[in-house]
Amino acid sequence: RLWERLDRAKEDKVDFAEFVHYVLEHEKHLAIVFKDLDRNQDGLIDVRELRSYCQRLGLTVSDEQAALVVKRMGQAGSATIDIYEFQDYMLLCPSTDPLDIADFWRHNLVIDIGDDTMIPEDFSLKEIQSGVWWRHLVAGAVAGCMSRTCTAPLDRIKVFLQVHANRENKLRVMSAIRYLMKEGGVSSFWRGNGINVAKIAPESAIKFMAYEQIKRLIRKNNADGELAIGERFIAGSTAGAISQTVIYPMEVLKTRLALRKTGEMARGLLHFAQRLYETEGLQCFYRGYVPNLIGIIPYAGIDLAIYETLKANYVKRHEGLTEPGVLALLACGTCSSTCGQLASYPLALVRTRLQALGISNTPNQPNTMVGQFKYILSTEGVTGLYRGITPNFMKVVPAVGISYVVYETVRKRLGASMS
Repeated sequence: RLWERLDRAKEDKVDFAEFVHYVLEHEKHLAIVFKDLDRNQDGLIDVRELRSYCQRLGLTVSDEQAALVVKRMGQAGSATIDIYEFQDYMLLCPSTDPLDIADFWRHNLVIDIGDDTMIPEDFSLKEIQSGVWWRHLVAGAVAGCMSRTCTAPLDRIKVFLQVHANRENKLRVMSAIRYLMKEGGVSSFWRGNGINVAKIAPESAIKFMAYEQIKRLIRKNNADGELAIGERFIAGSTAGAISQTVIYPMEVLKTRLALRKTGEMARGLLHFAQRLYETEGLQCFYRGYVPNLIGIIPYAGIDLAIYETLKANYVKRHEGLTEPGVLALLACGTCSSTCGQLASYPLALVRTRLQALGISNTPNQPNTMVGQFKYILSTEGVTGLYRGITPNFMKVVPAVGISYVVYETVRKRLGASMS
């Protein structure tokens, strides 16, 4: 939509005159929006006025969210913004529709790096009724499918090294690639990807529904009706735990399929799952559940803390900026998710080894989380807790890039984005 407004002559290019015309006309429209925001007509917008503006549109915005928007707009870092700061910030946002602007302020980019620890987005009642919520969820799901499919070979190498690499069997990334290529060919690098992609939709839907219900419960004890950042984190983590509980058997199947050899699933996925049930019982579908659940908290907490710290430091080092650009935000997100993975990786490794009990090359392994930690530390040392972390880190950058591009593209196609 921005390009359409700039390219008035429809020549697939924008000249200086067209850009100047866009700026002048857009600033006129933004001045009208600013006047509507500035209820006391003092020439400044504060947190209270911005929050009141969103509430009039039927959108729920907390004090923290409104303060963050004002902070991003305010060039001088004050608690208010004038018309020039408002126009500068909104210049390349092509729409002047109030709902579009409020949506632009409220919603953030969803990035899928193959780990299901993200806190769901907040949607107002009006957005749920209008269908905005499902457009964002669909865009996130499609981005996740593309991202996971493109990085599936690295994920399978990671799982293979987590289970089979040890001090005696000194596998590395290249030796694992050669073994997997020889055993099953190029297509074998995508084993387990089908179910990894298939679980995105039910997990996202369950997480969204659980998150909305938990928010309602929290609001019953909150006279203001708004969720603080800590309450959002609790609601999101609980919703994540619920969705993980429901879809966890698919996680186990994904690991088992990634580790299977050629010909072991000749009769399809259902037969493969039935054979697991008959040979190992129902409990095999929840092996590794405890470390998986525990791992959500350090990953999400460290990821969020480092992301916000990196953003703040970037703005501090670049005078005149109130918010990093897209590339800087992607870099911050990549670094923070890498640190989150580093902190929670031992739990992820123990989870995978418990899921793979019965097919591992190492016999007589403990079948509990604590037993696995003791066994790995006694036989391999601390480094044993980080087997397979190299391909795990290798997939972060391409996963973030692919997810970003696909998410934005799908959002635009579905009409859930203004850019």
